Amino acid sequence: MVTNDVAILEFKHRVITEVARLAWEDKLDHLSREELVRTLIPGPKPNYRCCIYKEREIVRGRIYLAMGNALPGNDPNLEVQVIEAACQDCPLSTYTVTDNCRLCMGKACLNSCRFGALTRGDHRMRIDPLKCKECGMCAQACPYGAIVHMVRPCKSVCPVGATSYDENGLCVIDEEKCIQCGQCIHTCPFAAIGSKVYLVDIIRHLKAGDKVIAMCAPATEGQFGEGIGMASVRAALKKIGFADMVEVGLGGDMTAAYESLEWAEAYRDGRKMTTSCCPAFINMLRKHFPKQYEENLSSTVSPMCAVSRWLKATNPGCVTVFIGPCIAKKAECKDESVPGNADYAITYGELGSLLQSRDVALEPVEEDYQASSIWGKRFATSGGVAAAVIECMQERGEDTSGLKLLQCAGGAECKKALQLLKLGRLPEDFIEGMACVGGCVGGPSKHRTETEIKRARENLLKRADGRKVLENLRAYPMDTFSMHRNGEPTPDIRDAHED
Repeated sequence: MVTNDVAILEFKHRVITEVARLAWEDKLDHLSREELVRTLIPGPKPNYRCCIYKEREIVRGRIYLAMGNALPGNDPNLEVQVIEAACQDCPLSTYTVTDNCRLCMGKACLNSCRFGALTRGDHRMRIDPLKCKECGMCAQACPYGAIVHMVRPCKSVCPVGATSYDENGLCVIDEEKCIQCGQCIHTCPFAAIGSKVYLVDIIRHLKAGDKVIAMCAPATEGQFGEGIGMASVRAALKKIGFADMVEVGLGGDMTAAYESLEWAEAYRDGRKMTTSCCPAFINMLRKHFPKQYEENLSSTVSPMCAVSRWLKATNPGCVTVFIGPCIAKKAECKDESVPGNADYAITYGELGSLLQSRDVALEPVEEDYQASSIWGKRFATSGGVAAAVIECMQERGEDTSGLKLLQCAGGAECKKALQLLKLGRLPEDFIEGMACVGGCVGGPSKHRTETEIKRARENLLKRADGRKVLENLRAYPMDTFSMHRNGEPTPDIRDAHED
């Protein structure tokens, strides 16, 4: 993960690691959790907040999230949760009077306020946050520009306006608007926003002897530095009890193959279409552009779901766990309209905590592992999905010279494209939508900086062979599971390849 405050990340993941250790030891009772709180915050002096009592209350919230629970006062349907005790340190008012205030005779700010929120202080005007309606009239009226508008990071980064505040200034996330992209989590300077963690459930499956199979996102290559590729992650997971690990780039091949059939049909019919891989983008469609969700979204499942369905078809009773940089994938796992999806999703930071809880490290290995084509591997970057879909069309001998594509990376770009689609003013034929800037490699839970990831990733991808997408899929039983979102039967893509 990447943040401006390394201390925040280190402490958050220390909590998750210690909760995972307790889960391995079957010691998650109340007394053990309270002992963990005091171990993490021994006192008597605070390290981060005003007092150790507040620090301990925040840690209790983090432990609750680390156990996969929703926090009190939060919507249980959301993966993104607010720790109220941590959020209380954020400034209440978004309009603030600075030292530039001259307490001038005209009092233009005071005269402009219709809510009685401004009063004279000893050295400058004051704004009562409980009375302020954030209309901004005072800031416009001040001749010195002494009143500034401060937008909280969690609000400024949200692409759909899902973040607001209650009467006490605490962050509230609107379930009706939230696309669960997770961008707010790593922008909060108080680490007051987090997501549910499902390591405890996964550990229970492992301890029970269930067949647990991991599925690593294409963005994994490059996240852990030079020499740590899919084979390294696979080897480490097997050490702690996973039955196997499959790269989800294989699912990228599957999704590209079936989405290419849809694109070809839509292009012939003159219909616009969007990709269906990014769950935050799909949530944006469903919640904010419902008509376009029904009419323009591809019916093909995401790569994560494709691999999960294949594994469940060939390994009845197995438990599938997705690993990637995405928070929205946790919500996708619970989407009942898409059966057969992954059972759990965890981030790279949570993977690190899981391995650390068993004292296992990621290390270079001599074993070579590749399940997907290079096209499936590149699903993780902006433009990768569209490139793979077009590759499949070309492998079938179709003319793609006339296709017009719009690649959107980031919430703002996606929202603008969908607005054009809604208004009937989109010139392109297809939208590739990714809610994170740069694509999945720029996800909210990425493990390194974009520059570090790109350098390490390109070196790893150079080792991949040049297998074709449809050629690769001939080795898999595509007739044993559905590639349609609602589970309807789909054609065997291998037959399409033979034609």
